Amino acid sequence: MNKFIYLLLLPIFGFGQLNIDRAQDLIKKNQFEQAEQILVEYVNGNPNDIQATELLGDAYGHQKKWDEAIEQYKKLVESSPQNANYHYKYGGVLGMKSLSVSKLKALGIIGDVKASFLKAAELDPEHVDVRWALVELYMQLPGIIGGSKSKSLKYASELENLSPVDGYLAKGYIHEYDKEPELAEKYYMQALKIGGSVTCFEKLTSFYENQNEPLKAIGNLEKAYRKHNRNAMHYQIGKVCADYNIQLDKGERCLKAFIKNHSVKDGVPLEWGYFRLAQIRKNKLDKPGALKWINKALATKVDFEQAEEEKAKILAL
Repeated sequence: MNKFIYLLLLPIFGFGQLNIDRAQDLIKKNQFEQAEQILVEYVNGNPNDIQATELLGDAYGHQKKWDEAIEQYKKLVESSPQNANYHYKYGGVLGMKSLSVSKLKALGIIGDVKASFLKAAELDPEHVDVRWALVELYMQLPGIIGGSKSKSLKYASELENLSPVDGYLAKGYIHEYDKEPELAEKYYMQALKIGGSVTCFEKLTSFYENQNEPLKAIGNLEKAYRKHNRNAMHYQIGKVCADYNIQLDKGERCLKAFIKNHSVKDGVPLEWGYFRLAQIRKNKLDKPGALKWINKALATKVDFEQAEEEKAKILAL
């Protein structure tokens, strides 16, 4: 009899897993609305399916539907209070919600954000992401409502014990945020020395741009390209050259290489390559050349607001 019941229910279980697998695939493809539609129907009929509930929360979160995501993650926290990742996700969407409301309303949410992150850190001493979240939270909160550089550094040290690269990057972030550029550069460079990842190069490049040091940013990007050979780095070099009106010939060469070798995996849409080339031609006072590239950008993406604004500047030359 038990075997008969199992065989009878097998198609139902199989159909449920099919829905979950399909939703996961859609989320991987950034098709969040379609994933939501599948998951809402499934979760309504299977409210105790933890995996589907988490996926629905993820689909909402990716669409910035904070209230809906909060509802799903709260269910997870209540059903599995010892799961660190559920507390982390719940705190994360609460934090994003706090950024979308008035400061007065945000004050009523921050305590729950902090409590969720601290609980996740307590439950999982090796949870890297929640320690990053605490580093940023304690640095960004005003002292009057719990902000603390010393607490931020505490979690950065915990990160360093788990992953030296993450620890150095976190300390670089803290000192950059606290306007201590020498210390920030020191830690970013330490992270790059032992890690050498694309992320390490990106953090140091961003730091140099924020410090208004474009030549250092370009030099760092060139090192990154030699190590990782990523086409997107051609775009980043061209962007810095265009933004700061320096090394324009180099910037133009890099952008043309980016366009020639462009693929979806670059992570930067093609129209932005055209946009940056238009900026460079504008900086060279080449109005026809600038118009050529900005029109290409607008032909590729019709509702490209930045390109419309740039075209107005070009026409005013």
